[in-house]
Amino acid sequence: MRPRVGQMLASTVDATAVIVVRCPDGEVDITCGGAAMIEGTAPEAVTGTPDPDQLGGSLLGKRYADEDLGLELLCTKQGEGTLAVDGVPLPVKSAKPLPASD
Repeated sequence: MRPRVGQMLASTVDATAVIVVRCPDGEVDITCGGAAMIEGTAPEAVTGTPDPDQLGGSLLGKRYADEDLGLELLCTKQGEGTLAVDGVPLPVKSAKPLPASD
């Protein structure tokens, strides 16, 4: 899949939905629960069963990012599946520290 900024993706194994915030120029395999995500947000997209090893969950409102790859996803619907890119689970992006006010 070649993602683009603003694209909405939905899981085919649970209720997870994300929006692409940043993406690389090339092809990447974005999965949730071990199954490829599809474009759209349709609730009827749930057609498969998740991989039991890929059930770490995704959290509403959190950003998942791979800084080396240049990919960032914003979770708009949480679910049971783990978000991954090219088979590697995506970590939750940490917040930037605020400057000290002296």
